[in-house]
Amino acid sequence: MEKVDIFAHVLPPVFYKQMLEIDPQIPERAPFIKHPLLTEPNLRNQYLPTDCFQVISAVNVNPEDYVDSKKAAALCRTANDEISDIVNSNPKFLGGIAMLPMNNVDEAVGIIESIRNSSPLLGAQIFTRALGKSIADQQFEPVFAAAAKNHIPLLLHPVFDPRKPDNNIVFSWEYELSNAMLQIVQAGIFSKYPDLKIIVHHAGAMVPFFAGRIKYILPEEQVTAFHQFYVDTAILGNPPALRLTVDYFGEDHVLFGTDAPLGIAPAGATKEIIAAIDRAEVSLIVREKIFNQNFKRIFENQK
Repeated sequence: MEKVDIFAHVLPPVFYKQMLEIDPQIPERAPFIKHPLLTEPNLRNQYLPTDCFQVISAVNVNPEDYVDSKKAAALCRTANDEISDIVNSNPKFLGGIAMLPMNNVDEAVGIIESIRNSSPLLGAQIFTRALGKSIADQQFEPVFAAAAKNHIPLLLHPVFDPRKPDNNIVFSWEYELSNAMLQIVQAGIFSKYPDLKIIVHHAGAMVPFFAGRIKYILPEEQVTAFHQFYVDTAILGNPPALRLTVDYFGEDHVLFGTDAPLGIAPAGATKEIIAAIDRAEVSLIVREKIFNQNFKRIFENQK
């Protein structure tokens, strides 16, 4: 069965070199970006099952955290061109996800609008926070509006909240994703843009487990809105948790995603997550939706 990993990461080498010239300390602050397969994506093919393909997005080194709006836009366009070239040069990559300069919303909107005419780029990546604000802040609403208008999926990835002294890679990102989902719902984003597709990393984080709290604490329209999110399967295995994810979001809203090449050495948790899905007590039809049909419906049909 063909499998399409919609949340695999790269670090475009030319873009990364430019970022290191701006701040040489980036690798010390974010040690995970030292993973050699992020900057050598073609070496990953040897680790992928023959029936597995990837959609690639840049690991989170976000230009708006380092430079002004004009420079950030230029860096994102450089990265997006490079991601497109990487896709075109590797048969295992089915598409790329664009970077957006969140300190230049007009340029971010322009990038989203250009994706429909770019065969390698299929969506755009957003993060739980930008410029010290929630991604649901009114400042960023034009990004959601443009994505909805142009039928471009947004992939939501976590970042640490710098206000907190105890960030950690095990739990913090899951909290940040869950809280960002709540903020998006409470900002009425889905009410304004009902056709918007947001795919949340790490299986929707804490949301499936705390479905009861969501149901009994929030207003009914917000409870309903949580089910409009799409999620991936990148939780490093755990069949019961994946089954819970499918039960909560629905079989049409879960897509295969692994966070490769991160998670499990040397090239990520692809095999472990495939095995977990196979053991999650879902039907063959549901597995096929997760592995490829939901991707085809959401991404390939938007062009």
